[in-house]
Amino acid sequence: MSTESAATDETGTPPPNPPADPAPAGASGAGAEAGGAGGSDAVEGAAGAGALSAGEASDRPGSQDSGDAGDAGNSGDASGAEDPEGAGSAAASGSGDGNGDSDSDSDSDAQPSEAEAELAAQRELRERIERRKAERDAPIESGAKLSGTAADLLAAVRAVESGEKPARTVFEPEPAPRRPAPEPARRPERPAPVSAPAGPAAETVDAVRAVLAEGGAPAALAEQAATALGDGAEGVLREDPWQLLRVTGVRPEQADGFARALLGDACRPDDERRSRAVAVWLLEQAAVAGHTALDAPALESTLGRYGVADADAAVQSAIAEGDLLVFQDALETAPGTQGQQPPAPSPAPAAEAESDGGDGHGEEQAEPERPVRVLVGLERYALAEESLADGLARVLNSLPKEESPQQSALLAAAGSARGSTAELIRAVAGSSLVLHTGGEAARAEPAALVAAAAAAGLRVCAASHTPYGKRTFGRALAAQSGRPEADTAEEHAPARPAVVTVAELLSGAEGPGRDAEGAFEVDLLVLLDAPQLDVEGAAMLVESLPDGARLLLSGDPGALWSAGPGRVFADLLAARVCPVVVSRVPDEGPIGELVSGVGIGELNQVAAPGKEVVIVPVRDAGEAVHRTVQLVAESVPRAFGLAADATQVITVGHGGAAGTRALNAALKERLNPGPGRFGGFDPGDRIAYAPAPGRTVVGRVVRADAEGLHLECEGRPVVVRKERVEQAVRHGWALTAHQAVGQRWPAAVVVLPGDAAQGLTRAWVYTAFGRGERHLSVVHGVEQALPRAVAERPAKPRTTRLQTLLRTQVPSAESAGRDA
Repeated sequence: MSTESAATDETGTPPPNPPADPAPAGASGAGAEAGGAGGSDAVEGAAGAGALSAGEASDRPGSQDSGDAGDAGNSGDASGAEDPEGAGSAAASGSGDGNGDSDSDSDSDAQPSEAEAELAAQRELRERIERRKAERDAPIESGAKLSGTAADLLAAVRAVESGEKPARTVFEPEPAPRRPAPEPARRPERPAPVSAPAGPAAETVDAVRAVLAEGGAPAALAEQAATALGDGAEGVLREDPWQLLRVTGVRPEQADGFARALLGDACRPDDERRSRAVAVWLLEQAAVAGHTALDAPALESTLGRYGVADADAAVQSAIAEGDLLVFQDALETAPGTQGQQPPAPSPAPAAEAESDGGDGHGEEQAEPERPVRVLVGLERYALAEESLADGLARVLNSLPKEESPQQSALLAAAGSARGSTAELIRAVAGSSLVLHTGGEAARAEPAALVAAAAAAGLRVCAASHTPYGKRTFGRALAAQSGRPEADTAEEHAPARPAVVTVAELLSGAEGPGRDAEGAFEVDLLVLLDAPQLDVEGAAMLVESLPDGARLLLSGDPGALWSAGPGRVFADLLAARVCPVVVSRVPDEGPIGELVSGVGIGELNQVAAPGKEVVIVPVRDAGEAVHRTVQLVAESVPRAFGLAADATQVITVGHGGAAGTRALNAALKERLNPGPGRFGGFDPGDRIAYAPAPGRTVVGRVVRADAEGLHLECEGRPVVVRKERVEQAVRHGWALTAHQAVGQRWPAAVVVLPGDAAQGLTRAWVYTAFGRGERHLSVVHGVEQALPRAVAERPAKPRTTRLQTLLRTQVPSAESAGRDA
């Protein structure tokens, strides 16, 4: 963590600037800093401290160096493991990724991009969730929920009671209708990609620009504000200037300055509009840090630090206006409650027992009250988490009880397999939801399952978080089937399982088709890299599963969690609502041994006769940068015969003297020097491209022209328009661990300068050290902070509700949750 970082409170929010004398919104120019740089827990780290310049307002917040203007969609590994890249909140807050202004591939100008289709699918899911919620809240007509035979009997009884039909004719069985000849089975056509909505109207943007100018805010925020606030954005800002906080990157002190310029003497620190807006803003920053809700006392405490005198009244007002939702969740005291520390229960039940004679069997004795915690959250994430819990309960309960031929075939395949592979196949045969944990080598087990399920006649699809995962799993599947990898492609063998990325699956770009009801045409969906699933993505996937389908979530529980809010895989493991298969296949070699030790909290010395693991001690950040460039350009290529591009540098954050910016500048100067004529880039530059929040693809600059910056990412041409280059593209010789998760390279150089100590956690170290396949160099300048982080800081906590919701949806969780 950069030494510039300020102290944080219990919610991870750095101390704010006092609201009594706010600075004008436009007073800080490009690259200036206003306020703290984001704390280690990053509840508000997403706001950064950047000024209201065009690039900073859309910057993915929370980086160590929060004043940089070109970080949107990429920055965010700020102080370590739990300030993820490109959180999902950026899509809803009006940044460049969510306004229908996405990049398009060079070979399909008329088609929406993968990121646009994914965002459109998210909007469709939210609309479906809201409709379901409205249906739940509506009054239910008597008998309306009946179906099948029960519904027919109810209709018959009502017909007799009303005199419509005599009882004899109603209850006599009707002759069976003639069964029509079945139509030949045909595969439904893949639905056309959903078109992303156009951006805000030009007149709306112009009107917002005029309001921003009156308030002293940069005109460059106009399009983002119009997108975030919708039609009538001008009136919204005039009525409530603090709604400017809805724009990504705007901080309360900057919104205060904007409000003062618009309202004059009517602008007061105790304005109810300000209190509500700051409360919503804090929850948005909490979502960036991975929380789906916050404890009410923690939120109220942080509001007080932002000049809200009556924090409780502010929260109640926001709840009454529908800006926030409140939940009272019962706390579990049994094992598996993710380390929660519930408040001590009331002593009243004990006192009542004593008054009944001390035997605890008094007639009037009440049940002891279970402790509860009061949580406050945004509707968007609350609905997604509830939808996910509903969908998982449906998946758990929809598998037919009778044994099918496919299930028998799976059980037979399990009999011929060995070890944890057999356990996995057997678990999937008997349960509709299964969790599988293991490292990189353990991917062979889901591959064996997919091959067995396809051989049993099931329609199977496997989805990975990254193109790297898709590629490596395709190779593992080809090894299982004994066929070349290309033969697993859908166009060559329609019955073969599809292997796609999650983004491709959700957008419909690849993978199985959908039936008439919009459900995937699959019998088994295997989701790899499961820790990378956030609540919104997981809800969309589970909602798209048909009844009776099986779902396997497979991943490494030691890796960093998702970029978006939630900790879906960890919550499911803790809830124990389904079988869990723990792989017994270890990662091999010195790197695998080192990473396995880190996973259990031990930083061990490992024998590395082939220089697989090398520790390079450094005294300061300057030496760290120098040694890193030397390793990438000279030492690793000479020792292992690798090109410089085969080595990936990983560091804790973007800012600081040895962050990604400083490292990328030094590496570019050595490996591909040039003037950077197009936004700082030259042909041949290695880049990290963020097509959507939370996703990073490594590629290379091909050329630049009037159309934009031409990239090659995973063998696919991509064109990024000129106005989006600063937001979506950064140099990629050095990445953060969140950008690198789910990918591996032949060699990795992990840089740990002295100011990174506070950003280290066990999950961060585990992820970073595991990115090298053949070689790992650690540029080590944190001394004893590294073993302390591995031993004492497993991961930064996230507040979520999924475990509680699952216990409500699946009452038999305790009895059903056992290891397979």
